[in-house]
Amino acid sequence: MTLAMNLLQILLLVLLAPLVSDGLGRRGAAWAALFTAVSPALVYYSRDYIHETLLVFFTFLSLAAGWRYWRARRLGWALLAGAGLGFMAATKETFVLSLAAAALALGLNLIWNRFVDASSEPAKAPRLDAWHLVAALAAALLVWAILFSSFFTNPAGLLDSIRTYQPWLSRAGGESPHNHPWHFYFHRLLWFHSGKGPVWTELLILALALIAAPTGFARKNLGRGNAGFVRFLALYTFLLAGFFSLISYKTPWCLLSFWHGAVLLAGVGAAVSLRSLRPRPVRLMAAFLIAAGAVHLAWQAWQGGAAYAADRRNPWVYAQTSPDVLDVAAQIESLAAADPQGHNLIVKVMAAENDYWPLPWYLRGFRRVGWWGKLPDDPYAPLMIVSATFRANLDEKQTHLMPRYFELRPQVLMELYVERELWQEWLAHRQQKQ
Repeated sequence: MTLAMNLLQILLLVLLAPLVSDGLGRRGAAWAALFTAVSPALVYYSRDYIHETLLVFFTFLSLAAGWRYWRARRLGWALLAGAGLGFMAATKETFVLSLAAAALALGLNLIWNRFVDASSEPAKAPRLDAWHLVAALAAALLVWAILFSSFFTNPAGLLDSIRTYQPWLSRAGGESPHNHPWHFYFHRLLWFHSGKGPVWTELLILALALIAAPTGFARKNLGRGNAGFVRFLALYTFLLAGFFSLISYKTPWCLLSFWHGAVLLAGVGAAVSLRSLRPRPVRLMAAFLIAAGAVHLAWQAWQGGAAYAADRRNPWVYAQTSPDVLDVAAQIESLAAADPQGHNLIVKVMAAENDYWPLPWYLRGFRRVGWWGKLPDDPYAPLMIVSATFRANLDEKQTHLMPRYFELRPQVLMELYVERELWQEWLAHRQQKQ
């Protein structure tokens, strides 16, 4: 299932690339599709159930549809761009940063077209239709209203979608344990080496993106690419990277929003580099080196999703579930199988709210699970999972024992307590099976 989701999310991003092939250039779009498929950061987080991969997809959908509308001025593209914007809003609050970066990039691009590059092609396109823009906004609002109201069954959800920005602004302002310096993302992207682990780097993508960025302004070696689109993409990517770098709150998956823009630019950079090189043997050698770099990226992506999937020597491992949890979940299922109550067995989980995830997923089959943010007056139950920070010592009364001490996520340690009678039943059940 994880592999299927991985392939699907990456495939969807790759399949959108043709929509901007006349912006990036066909060769640029082909290289961009390749880099999308092998970028370790994109691949690693596409295997996680996390908002950012969906946010990147809907953002690219909106930008691509917006570009198609800019070229053709057709209502269908405006509606698709608006719907994509609505899905962005429903996915995560940080969509406002992408929206702000896109608006600023568009404004700066229009200023450049007006006062510096008077030969820009938008003047040849049909005039913008105000009703098309109204329809796009309506599509965005409709998607927003449907999703946040749970298909109009919870009108209060619309107001909640606005209220959500209050805690988000607090986190962005520094009230969070996830505060990091401005270079946090680039340390992981460009050169990360911990212990005896491999060196992780996506420097190739950044180097090619930096080659592509000025070509949108200079209009050189773009082939069939569109200077205006490349210029917009460069402005958008660097503005968004700046926004995320300046905000104190940082988790590594947030970088996907601006890194996908860099990946698209890298496709242009690869095409521009090869187009500008002479003679042919030099161009072939450069193509071989870029392809070799893509293979190295693919190797890192494979290592990140396999051998180092939950290893802290992987730069993308930040709050991933420890492999220990799978063993604990299997043991809990085994204990339930040994007890006559089965999944009606009482389970008590005691940990701060942010510390017990993803236990709700692994305990979803149990019908009587209680959750506490601290030790309750009566903490005892046949099964108890307790944060090690509470120093509960619930085995002191000799009614329970603690067979496991495990890591839930990096630096989040938990204790599993089992009632002695249940433990004896489990041992007997295990012997019978053997």
